[in-house]
Amino acid sequence: MSIQMRVVHWGKFKSYARLALLLFAVVFLIQRSDLEHGDQVERVRAFTRPMEFDFITWTWDALWVKLEQIGLGTADYIPEADQPQIVLDYLNLIGQIWQVEWQIDGIYADPNISDPETATQNLRLELDRLYAQRDDLAPLAESILQNQLSAVTAELGLTLGGQPIPPVLYHVTPLPMALVVSPREVIRQDANISIVPDLTVDRQVSLEEQVDQALDVSSLVVPVGGIGLYPTMVTETTSINWLAEVVSHEWVHNFLTLRPLGLSYGATPELRIINETTANLSEKEISAALIARFYPDYVPQPPSPPSDQPGPAALTTEPPPFDFRAEMHETRLTVDELLAEGKIEEAETYMEARRQVFWENGYHIRKLNQAYFAFHGAYADQPGGAAGASEDPIGNAVRALRAQSSSLAEFLNRISWMWSWEQLQAAVAKE
Repeated sequence: MSIQMRVVHWGKFKSYARLALLLFAVVFLIQRSDLEHGDQVERVRAFTRPMEFDFITWTWDALWVKLEQIGLGTADYIPEADQPQIVLDYLNLIGQIWQVEWQIDGIYADPNISDPETATQNLRLELDRLYAQRDDLAPLAESILQNQLSAVTAELGLTLGGQPIPPVLYHVTPLPMALVVSPREVIRQDANISIVPDLTVDRQVSLEEQVDQALDVSSLVVPVGGIGLYPTMVTETTSINWLAEVVSHEWVHNFLTLRPLGLSYGATPELRIINETTANLSEKEISAALIARFYPDYVPQPPSPPSDQPGPAALTTEPPPFDFRAEMHETRLTVDELLAEGKIEEAETYMEARRQVFWENGYHIRKLNQAYFAFHGAYADQPGGAAGASEDPIGNAVRALRAQSSSLAEFLNRISWMWSWEQLQAAVAKE
């Protein structure tokens, strides 16, 4: 048999192997619903049902696209050295699309242009051409990045027989937004319901007001960067670093879902924080390895070391720059204290005042409330920020377990088999 024929047969074998793993993962993961259950959630859904995202239809459509990609195995026949450029070309194409869309929006918004349809005719033709190119290139770019991430997970010891379980699958798509609901008297996520991605801001505000007034809660519609379905949902971007992080993050969620930690995601607020913090920590290591191997020109440069000699900046009387994480953490601690004292209205007045401070410093937060902290506080991979408690015990424990583990694989294999906050505490205390 010629070398060329052996390469073709090996490529087909790899495609069939990935297909078998995919079908196994689908059978298990498709049964997992990201919709929460419970009386409070059902009360909220009385307002959201007409605008909830159809995950079932999206999942089957995305799976069909992925099955076609795996069956063809096109990415396997492209030299590895040429593959990164295809992904970068795709991201550059997204940037061109955004630019033309921005130009068209600007013309329609210009009061001096009386006939925007005629004025944008050539731009709209160009946009159609770019959309067609994107639709042709996107499946191949996704397959390449999936293969690259699979190779990196193998190097990190996160595979079985050289294949990640579940296989890495993601699909770029407009993402649903999330309606997050918290009680007013305490910061706690009681509901997280996915709604359609094209809900305008005025309709978002109207939905929040209806839910708040009817149920006496705090709610907020928030955008998300990825959703851990299978295939995972990832929003459009022009950044290879951001894309690598989000795809890695959502794959880790799929990895955890095959184990007790992921299966227990919504059991308690502590387990949700453990899951998200684990995914955030892991995402950084996996994506950094992927960028270093396949996109070395995009490795972030380390910050310059401080100079021993005081320069002009050290002698200035200018105030220090606004530290978003520190200011947000201070806000969270104060809110927790006010709520613990039963001062709900005072806490809400304080959050609005702080929102205006963030706005004046360039952070355009539409609404800062209990639901905001319930959503953003779950990501505790770094100290501070929106996470509660000055000591941040949950985030500290997850970070401590990673520090005590000799590798990312050891860390994930330890924490993924836990199903309670007490188990994590005990594991950290043993070291």
